[in-house]
Amino acid sequence: MAEAKTYQEDIYKALSDEELAAWPTVFRDGIFKDQVVLISGAAGGIGRACSILFGRLGATIVGCGRDQASLDELQEGLARLGIRSSMHAMTIRDPEQVEALMDAAWAEHGRLDVLINNAGGQFAAPALDITPKGWHAVVETILYGSWYMMQAAARRWRDHNHPGSVVNMATIIGHAFVGIPHTAAARAGQVNLGRTLSVEWAPYRIRINSIAIGTVASPGLVNYPVTARPYFAHNPMRRIGDVMDIAEAAVYLSAPSAKFVTGVVLPVDGGEDVWGEYWPLGKPEYFRVEE
Repeated sequence: MAEAKTYQEDIYKALSDEELAAWPTVFRDGIFKDQVVLISGAAGGIGRACSILFGRLGATIVGCGRDQASLDELQEGLARLGIRSSMHAMTIRDPEQVEALMDAAWAEHGRLDVLINNAGGQFAAPALDITPKGWHAVVETILYGSWYMMQAAARRWRDHNHPGSVVNMATIIGHAFVGIPHTAAARAGQVNLGRTLSVEWAPYRIRINSIAIGTVASPGLVNYPVTARPYFAHNPMRRIGDVMDIAEAAVYLSAPSAKFVTGVVLPVDGGEDVWGEYWPLGKPEYFRVEE
């Protein structure tokens, strides 16, 4: 059985499609048969893992992202695994493009069952150095984009009298994320928006949940300075997670296993939310009280 990667191992190595396809799962085959799952940021690490896992379990995948070449490559990979999919190059920051995406999904597949709001983006920088453009890029993608996607999906679920499930890929809420304040603000808004909508849209049989993601093995970690690396595994389990930890959590929240679950934030972080620190730029000398 495959073992989770540790910090000491190659944390920048992405799992291949073949590894993702063979990764053990507790979920039964066909659990999403005849269902359609829309995944934003589908070609990235977590998005790709979700695409392959939901596809392995019977779903047709609708993927979106900004880079057509990456989406084409994902679609070819899914096809090799026998997974049906359609891909759409667009940005979730534009509500008109989101509407067009939803129309295309319904026109091509006749339904939508699950929305995985996975698209995001962040960069580490001192708060005093973040420009308005940088702030807007992060907040508009994470918060505005998630809102546009949820509202557009929910309107169609309401109009078609069709139940739906939303999973928002978020982060831990409750302690400081010094170095990524734009992400901290946007993710907190995203989580509380989801909790609010889970109440308002419950009469339409729409469930909305979030995953608070800890540090996960990904090539994206290379974008952080060396001084941040000691905090990648700062949790009680003393390691980082893998993309399938997140994909399986998304499946749990979308499947009948969570039919009585809505409005929750599920931490998948090795316990970082109960014990841990995360310093994307490294811990400043001022805060090194334990030393």
